[in-house]
Amino acid sequence: MLRVTDVDASLDFYCNKLGLKEVRRIEVPSGRFTLIFLAPEGQEAAQIELTYNWDPEEYDEGRNFGHLAYEVDDIYALCQKLMDNGVTINRPPRDGNMAFVRSPDNVSVELLQKGEAKPPMEPWSSMENTGNW
Repeated sequence: MLRVTDVDASLDFYCNKLGLKEVRRIEVPSGRFTLIFLAPEGQEAAQIELTYNWDPEEYDEGRNFGHLAYEVDDIYALCQKLMDNGVTINRPPRDGNMAFVRSPDNVSVELLQKGEAKPPMEPWSSMENTGNW
């Protein structure tokens, strides 16, 4: 479960940019929160839960709770898509296997190449880390 502060920004990041899809949504007016379940296409059992509390709260970076990780079909293509959509690649996939980005709520998201690592290639091989991951 990840707490989010802006549903629209979070869904844009997780769905439109990372490629997850919304599986279901539960509104709980009595508890003043919304639960949104997301999963990678074809991996609906691997869901993450976004929790939106209707009453504003400030959350720290979330990194102290670890990070999310999931496999992707083409780490280079996804990282390029993310960059093209304004997402900073905090730890580029220099090894063709692993990259890190941050959600709008500063949660670390690890992207892992499905199967064998891709051969190292530019611009990723020489790209420096940016910020925390």
